[in-house]
Amino acid sequence: MTQSLDLLSLRSVSKSYGPVPVLHDIDLSIRDGEFLTVLGPSGSGKTTVLRLIGGLETVTSGEIHLDGRDISRMPINRRPFNTVFQDYALFPHMTVAANVGYGLSVRRRPRAEIKRRTDEALDLVQLGSFSDRFPAQLSGGQRQRVALARALICQPRLILLDEPLAALDLELRRRMQEFLKSIQREIKTTFLFVTHDQEEAIGMADRICVMQAGRIRQLGTPHELYYKPSCEFVARFFGDNNLVPGTLGAIDGDYRAIDTAFGRLLCAMNGQQNLRSAAAGTQAFAVFRPEALGTVNEKDSGNALCGNVKELVFAGSSTVAHIDAGDQRLRMRLASLAEGSIYSQGERVKLTFSPRDSHLVLS
Repeated sequence: MTQSLDLLSLRSVSKSYGPVPVLHDIDLSIRDGEFLTVLGPSGSGKTTVLRLIGGLETVTSGEIHLDGRDISRMPINRRPFNTVFQDYALFPHMTVAANVGYGLSVRRRPRAEIKRRTDEALDLVQLGSFSDRFPAQLSGGQRQRVALARALICQPRLILLDEPLAALDLELRRRMQEFLKSIQREIKTTFLFVTHDQEEAIGMADRICVMQAGRIRQLGTPHELYYKPSCEFVARFFGDNNLVPGTLGAIDGDYRAIDTAFGRLLCAMNGQQNLRSAAAGTQAFAVFRPEALGTVNEKDSGNALCGNVKELVFAGSSTVAHIDAGDQRLRMRLASLAEGSIYSQGERVKLTFSPRDSHLVLS
C-alpha cells in the first residue's frame, strides 16, 4: 500500500466510565483510503475506540482530529462517518430500499435522488433485485450487505464496522470478508473494522492495531505482526506462535543468542533496538511459528529442539504435530499426506528452525 495522508488521528485519548479507566493515552492515526482493523480480546477497549470516533461516546481526555481539525466534541450527526453494527440495526417495518435510503430521507434529499442513489448502493452490494423485500425475508449475509449499503449511501469519509460478521456462519463469514474488502477497494473509502478474530484481521486489513487492557500493544501490517510481534502478548495472541523462555546472551550481527532449556538458540532481532540494548541475562522468549520447525535433516540451522510427538491434529491441507519437550509444548505444521503423517504418536523427534525464521521478545 502506498503512503497516504492521515484522515483521522487520536491524540492521547483516554476514556473512563466513572472511576474505571477503559482507554489509556491512545495515539492512533488512520490513513485516508486504508482498511484498518482494531484487534483484541473482549475488554481490550477496541469497541470503545470505535464509539469515540463515531461520536457515540465522548473522550475523557485527549483529542480526535479529522483532517487536522479537532472533532472531539462534534455531535454525532455532524461527523462524516457511518457505522455498521453487529446486529445490523435495520428497521424491520421498512423495505430494503427504505432502509438504505433512510439517511438521505432524513436529510430531505429529493425523492428522485434518493431513488437513484439507493439503486446504485444496492447494485454495489449486489442486492438490486431485493429492494422491495423486508429484513425478515433476508439471510444474515444479505442483511449485512443492506446495512453496508445504508452506510455507503451518504458517501461518508470513514465507515466504522463493529464486528459486523460475528453472527454469520464460517463459510458465509469468509465470503463476506472477501466481499467487504473488494467493496472497500472499489469505492476507496476508509474502513475501520473492529474484531476479535485474528484470521479475519489478517485476511482483510492493510494495517492491524492490536489492543490489550485499553492500550495499543502493536500497530503494523499483517505480515509484521505475524512474523515480528513486538511483545509477549502479541506473540501469544496473534497466531499460534511457539514461545520458548530463556535469558539473552551475546549479539551476533542481526541475531542474538538466548539460553533456554534446549540450550543456546540464535534468533533474529528484526531491527528492534530494545533487544539490542537489553543487558545479557534479561528474560526473553524465542518466538517461532509452527511452519518454521523442520526435522534436522531438512535444515541445518544449529537451533536443535528434541521432544516426543504427543498428538497429531489433521486440519485438511496441513497437520499440526504437538511436541512435548520437557515442560514445553511446541507446535509443528506439516503438509498433510494422503497416506498419513510422517510422524507417529509417541515418536521421539529432533527438530530445528532457522534463526532468520525466528524472533525475540522480552518477557
